[in-house]
Amino acid sequence: MIIEKILNNNVLLTKNLKNTEMIVMGRGIAFNKLAGDTVDEDRIDKIFMLNENEFIAKLTELLNDIPVSHLEVVNEIIIHANEVLGTVLTDNIYITLTDHIHFAIQRYEKGIELKNAMLFEIKRFYKKEFEIGLDALKLIQNSLGISLGEDEAGFIALHIVNASIDSDEMKYTLKMTDMVQSILNIVTYHYRIVLDESSVNYSRFVRHLQHFAMRVLRKEVIQSGEEFLFNQVRMTYAKAFECTLIINDYLENTYQQSLSKDEYVYLTIHIHRVTERSNF
Repeated sequence: MIIEKILNNNVLLTKNLKNTEMIVMGRGIAFNKLAGDTVDEDRIDKIFMLNENEFIAKLTELLNDIPVSHLEVVNEIIIHANEVLGTVLTDNIYITLTDHIHFAIQRYEKGIELKNAMLFEIKRFYKKEFEIGLDALKLIQNSLGISLGEDEAGFIALHIVNASIDSDEMKYTLKMTDMVQSILNIVTYHYRIVLDESSVNYSRFVRHLQHFAMRVLRKEVIQSGEEFLFNQVRMTYAKAFECTLIINDYLENTYQQSLSKDEYVYLTIHIHRVTERSNF
């Protein structure tokens, strides 16, 4: 690959053997290079084909409107996120997160602070992603000299959450988070306890609720299980089952969807486990 244009030390334009234009990113990939030089392929972190799809057009347009340094720091954030999560975030985050950080910096320069209404929930339900958000603030500070607040770490975390799931699920993220919080509130109020958020049972419960909330929002209903198991759980964990009945009322009133017998069983068992060792 031959360098056609250098955008900065870490971003350049080139073509492959099929003469397809590409944006190539990598740490120091264009350092001490000139147009016409060969691309050091060992330094490549990410390649975008310019004629691939609508996404590339948006990315190219974005590069024309914002400093390349903003895309550069986003690339560092994404590399770090992939390492921490052990995953590969969807390409769309290069647009959404770069756009968000660019406007966050503009707001900062104008003295405008945007509060994150979901910050508390993000800290609780997306702990790894929020830690990545805090690390991102450090990268932004070190790279751009801009000191953004904790609210922005929460916004960055949500972008990472969205980029970790299917595109169809992105629109459900905030609703899903709200539903999980509402169900936790029901459990806390019903038992008059403070749930131990550091416990394994709490983490399992939240993960179950997140998957459950996604099914509710998608209006997916799992098949009902055995009547015997349903009745056994109802009798064995009476208080937890009573709490599940309240959750079912909430779902019917808010989402017009009822629990199946299987969900009654699963939720009741999870509620029993998470409340059994919680602090009074």
